Amino acid sequence: MGRGSTKSNKNIYQLAREEVNMTRADVEDASDGMITESKLVKIENETQAIHQDDVAILAKIYNKPELCNDFCTNRCQIGQQYVPQVATVHELPQITMQLLSNLNTLNNERDRIIDIAADGKVTKEEEADFATFNQHLKEMSIAIESLKLWSEKELKHLQ
Repeated sequence: MGRGSTKSNKNIYQLAREEVNMTRADVEDASDGMITESKLVKIENETQAIHQDDVAILAKIYNKPELCNDFCTNRCQIGQQYVPQVATVHELPQITMQLLSNLNTLNNERDRIIDIAADGKVTKEEEADFATFNQHLKEMSIAIESLKLWSEKELKHLQ
């Protein structure tokens, strides 16, 4: 195995590779040559933009589905608008507590949301409450995305 990189500003792809103790040659082998060593150098040095197909391959090889989430939320115009960014994939107990907390909050606001939705319109008086509800939905979405990423990683370990 080659010597470790001393580069200080490593991107997420290099950090992920190093975390699983793979060389670039290992990645080329694991990807059946779809990601060559030279291509990976360019991706890691950010002299070549990474393609979504390459992200999917690296995420699978490294068992890091969060690479896909990062790509979608930072490099894809559609993903930036519709995919919640997960900064850190926590462990199951913390994710579960986040989900339950968000469910409790939404449940507490249920009657107000029903009142707002009853006429099919959001009035000026309802805007602040609706914005709060929308923020709670975003938080719930992040917790759900975290659980999906955690599950994907854990299921791979079970196979």
